[in-house]
Amino acid sequence: MPVDVSHIPETECRSREDLKIHQGERLRQLLHLIDGKKNFYVKKLATAGINPSDLVFPKDLETLPITTKAELIADQEISPPWGTVLTEPIDHYTRYNQTSSTTGHPLRWLDTSESWQWMLKCWKSVYTGAKVGARDRIFFPFSFGPFLGFWTAFEAGTQIGAHCVPAGGMTSEDRLQLIKITAPTVICCTPTYALRLLEVSRNIHGGETSLADSSVRVLIVAGEPGGNITSTRTLIERGWGARVIDHHGMTEVGPVSFECWENPGGLHLNEREFICEVHDPETGRPLPVGEQGELVITNLGRTASPVIRYRTGDLVQVSHEPCICGRTLARLEGGILSRIDDMVCVSGVNVYPSSIESVMRDIREIVEYRATIKVQGALRTLAVEIEVDPAAPQPHAISQRAARALREALGLTTPVTAVSAGTLPRFEMKARRCLVVP
Repeated sequence: MPVDVSHIPETECRSREDLKIHQGERLRQLLHLIDGKKNFYVKKLATAGINPSDLVFPKDLETLPITTKAELIADQEISPPWGTVLTEPIDHYTRYNQTSSTTGHPLRWLDTSESWQWMLKCWKSVYTGAKVGARDRIFFPFSFGPFLGFWTAFEAGTQIGAHCVPAGGMTSEDRLQLIKITAPTVICCTPTYALRLLEVSRNIHGGETSLADSSVRVLIVAGEPGGNITSTRTLIERGWGARVIDHHGMTEVGPVSFECWENPGGLHLNEREFICEVHDPETGRPLPVGEQGELVITNLGRTASPVIRYRTGDLVQVSHEPCICGRTLARLEGGILSRIDDMVCVSGVNVYPSSIESVMRDIREIVEYRATIKVQGALRTLAVEIEVDPAAPQPHAISQRAARALREALGLTTPVTAVSAGTLPRFEMKARRCLVVP
């Protein structure tokens, strides 16, 4: 059957040569805009002995220094509360957000009206990829806080003409009732919360769920790697009877990537608005296309608070092969594979939380799990706790099956213990199921 590409913007299908010229011009404009201002990047370039006007892009991109999150945090500590990355007078800024700070000190980030509209433009690409438009009703089970993703997704939804339903400050039971009443066609949430709503629905209906028969046709998920973990995606799609579309972005960077409807299992990088590189996380050197490494981002339209060659900490593998959707934008094969700083070496084996999730979600009787890595000097040990569906017989046998699956996937002998229902924590936003403790 022919693929319908009528909804795909022509600009996302141009040649990669055209794309590089476009990116180079946008980067030149960005550096010209911030030149002469006493901000973070002017000082950073001066310290490196770089005069931006001497550079020709895109070929001189690698001349520009790398930016790290630690630098941005230190800048805000030295010049509180906003740091010096802003390029406009403070009274020009209208929006405040901050990072989720799951791994440390939160970054505070500001946007002007103009840079905020650029953010919404990037989110509209996510909706286009998911075939979401003005006829849809979008449900947002998020709390109203400084988390960037909710606000950009919600406001971009209203701008495309969709009916947007906020569901913050509600219990999961109340949200399920509101889904029944408002009949949304789209839900935006984390993969974890999509599964949590399925769990609550089953509890309400005595082990069954009615969500597969609901109005929802697509779930746009982000915030965790789960959207591109096959076993997690399958659980969500079977439970909801709906398509999962993945997306990723960062507070300090913006909405970077989106999955296209036509080719599941990967993410298109929005290279019309971002320059995307892949570096060796240890040496910092750029890697050839196709090799796994760390995603490094330059955003081209958030000129009021830009990041240039920013280390994201995301482990990815990029492909430039043409997509069946017609887009020439690079794809992240398998989406975000993991967070580089989440990797822990256990008995000589590199363990990523996404690898554990892939195993756990493949065992349908497991309702929830938690992995704990204990550190004792140079020794690290991994143990996993699971909650088993109360309707499933022999929890001990399921624990043994999970232990065998982990040994086959990771090459580690891992004790797996079944715990009582409701013992393990539940999450609405980003989940932390892999803990490292002394």
